[in-house]
Amino acid sequence: MIDIRLFRENPAFLKEACRLKRVNVDVDAAVKLDEQRRDIIQEEENLQAERNRVSKEIGAKKKAGEDAAEVMEQMRKVGDRVKELSQQRGEIEQRLHDIALSIPNHPGPGEPEGAGEEQNVEVAQWGKKPAFDFEPKPHWELCEKLGMVDWKGGPKLAGSGFVLYKGTGARLERALINYFLDTHITENGYTEFFPPYLSNRDCMTGTGQLPKMAEDMYHCEKDDLFLIPTAEVPVTNIHRDEILDDSQLPLYYTAYTACFRREAGAAGKDTRGMIRVHQFNKVEMVKIVKPETSYAELESLRGNAEKLLQNLGLHYRVLQLCSGDISFAAAKCYDLEVWAPGCDKYLEVSSCSNFVDFQARRANIRYKDKETKKTVFAHTLNGSGLALPRAMIAVIENNQQPDGTIRIPKVLQRYMGGMEVIGA
Repeated sequence: MIDIRLFRENPAFLKEACRLKRVNVDVDAAVKLDEQRRDIIQEEENLQAERNRVSKEIGAKKKAGEDAAEVMEQMRKVGDRVKELSQQRGEIEQRLHDIALSIPNHPGPGEPEGAGEEQNVEVAQWGKKPAFDFEPKPHWELCEKLGMVDWKGGPKLAGSGFVLYKGTGARLERALINYFLDTHITENGYTEFFPPYLSNRDCMTGTGQLPKMAEDMYHCEKDDLFLIPTAEVPVTNIHRDEILDDSQLPLYYTAYTACFRREAGAAGKDTRGMIRVHQFNKVEMVKIVKPETSYAELESLRGNAEKLLQNLGLHYRVLQLCSGDISFAAAKCYDLEVWAPGCDKYLEVSSCSNFVDFQARRANIRYKDKETKKTVFAHTLNGSGLALPRAMIAVIENNQQPDGTIRIPKVLQRYMGGMEVIGA
């Protein structure tokens, strides 16, 4: 959430944020509402002073045995006006709050400007695309042949866009999850959490999913709870409405969860296989840090995600997202895209984002600075480390052999009971 003071101090900054992120918000309307709110507050303060003066006058008249009826009627009118103003202010503040929630985070300094993904900038690559002496098959064919996925089972159980893994497919999915978690915990210094898969409205608003992405969320109306679209939501909100101690920062958290997205705006895209599904697994990294370190922490976060791909021996590229493609809440974001030869394209397996103080303001996550003794908003970051099933797709398609079997990367073999090849 933006700093509400920007409505009167720098509305041009907010308009530029909306322009860069291609979001339509009437900032001028918010500026006028803020002016009205301040005028009401001024009148309330004046009436309160009048009420205090009249109250003393009533007391003096009663003490002197004089008739105070006229002054008391004046007091009643003042009280009625105060109630009227209070109601007006409440309505204006709610409208102002709603507009503030709809204004995106301003892209950070040096972010490329662009309308969409075509303007994203490739900033790095690792490894090379594998060379095959045969035509590589897509993962849906390989999984069908090896019995790794029941392609009819998911739709039968839950509808299109859901996957039923089985046998070595289920085991490989679990192996990747365990490998990701163990690496973050033992090598990268993250603390593991296992949060609920449901979050309340405050949590969803705190990380920026609501109100912007409401149509993509699965909503349990009776309880007003949402199936989480990512572990970012519950894990970031662990410290919602808290004041942390300076010595606690930085905080590095990781968590595995299933993730649920309706993908309302992606109908008809990537319908074959498991590239785009409504339920998928993901290991998330979340950081809560001091403002002066957040951009350096983003590079470290990105490095944690990249190392996983390197250890799996997978070729990937890193994109810095342009202003029109970066998420509503992020100030800077890198996407890691792994090469999938059977699909013949790059697939996103991680987005690493710095939200600066945007989420912290919405979730009210603060810390006490030991130098200034002031309470300030922390900075939050997150990144997929990594997202499945696309990481699994890459492992399957990059390690396929002429006979249709799949080599298992060395770092995963211990999680597969020593198995080296699927389908041998």
